[in-house]
Amino acid sequence: MRWGLIPSWAEGKWIDLPPACVDIEEIQSSATFRGAWLNSQRCILPVAGFYAWRLTEAKYRQPFFVSLLERSVFGLAGVWDRSVGEDDDVIEGCSVIRLPANDLMTNISNTEQRMPAILRRKDYQTWLRGTPVEAKATLQPYKPNWMHAYAVSPRINSTAPDDPDLIRPVQGEPPSVTNISQ
Repeated sequence: MRWGLIPSWAEGKWIDLPPACVDIEEIQSSATFRGAWLNSQRCILPVAGFYAWRLTEAKYRQPFFVSLLERSVFGLAGVWDRSVGEDDDVIEGCSVIRLPANDLMTNISNTEQRMPAILRRKDYQTWLRGTPVEAKATLQPYKPNWMHAYAVSPRINSTAPDDPDLIRPVQGEPPSVTNISQ
């Protein structure tokens, strides 16, 4: 699959970049996502972490790497769709579902009060196989005291680098942000 959902009705054509994320409040009302949601085309995207940005007083966007304390890999809730073009070219794409930010994410991302929907392992089957109502009930902001975040290099702001240094803590920054809400 590729990032960015192109709905089946688009017949493989999309004017802008396909949306990589969708807010849970819009999933049922958006023409782009409604069909995939109602047809239970849900997926789990395995990740080791994700990035969030804090706007500093100097108007610099400092990236942070966010992960879970007790899990090296975890699942983000997503929806997918398949679109077939006139030439029978099949495009399968997915988008991550976003929720209102928890306390940790609110502290990090002071301009965007959203976060990816992190699924608890016990909710995987309900997310994948439940009704839309049951699946939606699994989507809750993840507990901030189960998460960890730290500043990383701004090299992540470019698509060119692809190496382990992208998730290493930046020297001179506060070492980490964990359980901000306490």
